[in-house]
Amino acid sequence: MRHVPANRTPEKNRTANEASGVIWFPWPDQAGVAGGRMAGARELRDRFRKKFGGDARVYRAPGRVNLIGEFTDFNDGFVMPATIGFYCWVAIGPRPDNKIVIDSENFSETVVYDPAEGAPRPARKWSDYPIGVVSVLQQAGFPLRGANLLIHGEVPMGAGLSSSAAIEVATAYALLDTLGVQIQPARLAGLAQRAENEFVGARCGIMDQFASAHGRAGKAIMLDCRSLEYELVPIPESARLVICNTMVKHEHSSGAYNERRAECEAAVRRLAEFYPGIRALRDVTVEQVEQHRADLPDVVYRRALHVVAEDERVLDAVKALRSGDLASFGRRMAESHASLRDLFEVSSPELDRMVELAEGEPGVYGARMTGGGFGGSTINLVGAAEAEAFRTRIAARYEEAFKIRPDIRICEPAEGAARVA
Repeated sequence: MRHVPANRTPEKNRTANEASGVIWFPWPDQAGVAGGRMAGARELRDRFRKKFGGDARVYRAPGRVNLIGEFTDFNDGFVMPATIGFYCWVAIGPRPDNKIVIDSENFSETVVYDPAEGAPRPARKWSDYPIGVVSVLQQAGFPLRGANLLIHGEVPMGAGLSSSAAIEVATAYALLDTLGVQIQPARLAGLAQRAENEFVGARCGIMDQFASAHGRAGKAIMLDCRSLEYELVPIPESARLVICNTMVKHEHSSGAYNERRAECEAAVRRLAEFYPGIRALRDVTVEQVEQHRADLPDVVYRRALHVVAEDERVLDAVKALRSGDLASFGRRMAESHASLRDLFEVSSPELDRMVELAEGEPGVYGARMTGGGFGGSTINLVGAAEAEAFRTRIAARYEEAFKIRPDIRICEPAEGAARVA
């Protein structure tokens, strides 16, 4: 596998936060994305034609924001994500040989995978996500052919909005659909998850990829991560999802996700001594965790308590959303953030401050960190009439506190993965 730098100037297409050292891609306006979707697909096809020659099909898969249910997916628990109108786009066309050539417009780099050179190996960079998909599809027995892919990402990286799932799902969809393979969204999500678990090495649960494949406009997804049964729950038109990107990602986040998962697994092994047959933290109650607090290392107890209580919060939040009780939903969001901060220990000063700034603001029902933590974004449920004023005030107050300009977007749930041209 070869990485070929492109002759471009990527600095024109992205911004860098000096304080964090993390590269962030500017977000388009969501209304512009929705209104110009087909135009964007045509433009990507035109750029594909200029680079590779020939025509292309275009696919896209969205990022997601998780309303509540953090770190419960890999514990067979419950989550409530919603897809957002920021996508990873993939244009794909055939090649006359067996090579798979992937060009990233965001990273200004081309990756060449030649099956004759043996199985692909991780490079510890952006290309691991699409190449991981190629590897998993080969292992699953799909007869991949030579192809050129041009990828353009809109989902900010490191913001807790699943840019990785978006590229995995879009790539898998493009490769399979061009083979004529019709695949159910749940299986598509499972293959994309395998790419991240087995090739990239991040032991994520199914939530991100499932949401990207199943998203629906105006709906949140209540997902049982064990059975993969799900329900689409409408978000009231009177409310908006406001995502506040702190523009910060702390270095120690790199191995923390796998570490937290290992701690949860340790809790299951210990609790199984008292409750034989349990498979995951999904299978125990808060009362049972509390009863065996002395039998668990303190850090393992705190991780387990967060996950088990978070499952209960998700179920309560679903009831509140169904009944239109946004105040109750917001209280569960606040409880979730406190638990992530104090028990799971994945928050950051920037995330905590962003949540504090939202509390008490007019029209705010609830706020919490979202995603893997240690920076990234918060999700805020805000009345539609107050959302714009909220965005302006929070941006100014956060910048005053940290000398960092946040990226704040007012969103509505969007459609999931699809072929668009």
